[in-house]
Amino acid sequence: MRIIGIDAYIIPSEDAHQSEYTSRYDQRRKFICGLSGSAGYAIVTIKKATLWTDGRYFLQAEAEMDCNWILMRKGEKDVPSSTEWLISVLEEIENATVGSYPFFLGSNSWTLYEEELSKNNMKMIKTNEDLVGKIWTTGRPPFPNSPINALPYKFSGRHWHEKTADMHVAMKERNADAMVVNGLDETAWLLNLRASDIPFTPVFFSYVIVDRKKNQTILYIKNHNIKLTSNPTDEATTQKLYEHLNTGKDGSCSGKPGYCVEVREYNPVAVTDKVSSVIEYSKRVWISPICSYAFYSLIPKEKLLQENTPISIQKARKNPIERQGMIQSHVRDAVALISFISRLEKEVKAGIRWTELSAADELSKYRGKQKYNRGLSFESISSSGPHGAVIHYSPSNVTDKEITTDEVYLLDSGGQYLDGTTDTTRTFHFGTPTDFQKECYTRMLMGNIDLANVKFMKTSFGPYGRELDILARRHLWNSGLDYRHGTGHGVGMYLGVHEGPAGIGMNRKQPFNDYPIEEGQFFSDEPGYYEDGSFGVRVENVMEVKKVNLKYKFRDSVFLGFETITLVPVEPNLIKYEMLSGDQIHWLNTYHKKVQDTIGPLLINTNREAYDWMELRTRTITRAVSSGPRTFVSLLITFFSFTLYFVLLL
Repeated sequence: MRIIGIDAYIIPSEDAHQSEYTSRYDQRRKFICGLSGSAGYAIVTIKKATLWTDGRYFLQAEAEMDCNWILMRKGEKDVPSSTEWLISVLEEIENATVGSYPFFLGSNSWTLYEEELSKNNMKMIKTNEDLVGKIWTTGRPPFPNSPINALPYKFSGRHWHEKTADMHVAMKERNADAMVVNGLDETAWLLNLRASDIPFTPVFFSYVIVDRKKNQTILYIKNHNIKLTSNPTDEATTQKLYEHLNTGKDGSCSGKPGYCVEVREYNPVAVTDKVSSVIEYSKRVWISPICSYAFYSLIPKEKLLQENTPISIQKARKNPIERQGMIQSHVRDAVALISFISRLEKEVKAGIRWTELSAADELSKYRGKQKYNRGLSFESISSSGPHGAVIHYSPSNVTDKEITTDEVYLLDSGGQYLDGTTDTTRTFHFGTPTDFQKECYTRMLMGNIDLANVKFMKTSFGPYGRELDILARRHLWNSGLDYRHGTGHGVGMYLGVHEGPAGIGMNRKQPFNDYPIEEGQFFSDEPGYYEDGSFGVRVENVMEVKKVNLKYKFRDSVFLGFETITLVPVEPNLIKYEMLSGDQIHWLNTYHKKVQDTIGPLLINTNREAYDWMELRTRTITRAVSSGPRTFVSLLITFFSFTLYFVLLL
């Protein structure tokens, strides 16, 4: 820092493609401060080192960082923003400078720093190299370079050239001549390609330039000459990469009829040079709001179109084949999860030793046996007792804890399948929970059900997920409880387990890339509660947004609702049924009947133990439920019922 003349250096979590989850090669922030969670950014000055992260990682950061670091809990009272902190610690330095590598810091973050710092005679400057990479010289994993495979039409539902044509239509509507595709999931979806450069997320390092003016699509990938002609490594496809993209073996489109993707070597410098040349003859250039400052800063303001790309919107709005694949992958995933949990509960109660790690490892084997499975969608959150209060806890050899009948056990896990991505959380108690644990679980479940059961009118201005978030929180709020994370995230189709641009969460201000809820999107529904040092409870289902037909039809209206596609019973041992309303009981009975009807036939002849476990937990709830103070009418009905009963006896 002293050599290049900067007073502070910003180290974000993201890679050059603004990925939420990064390859091990790109985990610079973890290397520098120790926090392994996916969210957070570090700022280093000559004398101080500080990390900001959100509520999911407060406890984890305390455990993983040493005393050299100051932890800033985002969203907490009296915690300064990173710009406020920078201004306060650098105020005595004349013309202070703050640096960051422009490929790693997002454009919105950069411009915010720039605006706020400039008010205090401070500057943001680009560094010419990654300073963390400069000192991370030993033990660094290699740059990812996994094989790339075509995703067949029976899973994708649309050919890549149809998607490219759709992009041209959308670009024409917005008067954009070119689009620079920065997101790895956007490239994978657009071209129907999958790989494994990032753990648990089937993407590959790449850039795409869609040039509508020259009718040209250019893909940049690592070792392109080798990968173009290599045999596929996934048995689901027989096409080589050059055949799938209708390009030459050298990546050239020369002499190729119809749609063709030109393939070049992955090199950020070459990409920026090409983007600069495209800008010269383009009226407008489209980039995502989630784009590095390196590309954003290339485009003159009068030529810049920065908003959600048509790729991100169409990717989230699944086509009919993708929707069916998502449903079917959740069916197979439920078979794996129910089969495993039924065994786990039986053996824990029998005194057989299970730990957080052994449970996570064994569950991955159950998933691996399912058709089309291609691994996990994230590292399993297998957490017993107090570890459940660490929202994104991940067990290790150091922290591994036994699963017993004395503590709450929270299991958040998911799988990647050729036809879908799953994400399911269930919370269990294999012994006798406390009354407080049961109340927390029940209030959380009530919010989960209320969100899943809501119907809402689609309008030209929404609704947005933030407008529905209160449905999941209100029963916790009514007793003074809450949780420090969003309620729902989008889910990809054999892509990222977290997918934008829409989401369901409570934000202090509208996210810059927020998007309304639409038919065909898939969201998680995952309220929770976390008692620090004691336990955590969460239920997470994936839901499809669908049109609904209701009793009445308001003029020219379209109503939407959610259909839950996760099919795993909830934990009856943690429910206080007297707290549930009649509508909530009805929803739970209907949901469990669907689990019985869909998953039961797949288990009854193959795993009777799992079937019996599932059947016991999905029986119709017939016990009395609370519906508030009894009304005069209900008292009259009760009176006449008893009168009739005694008359019949006589």
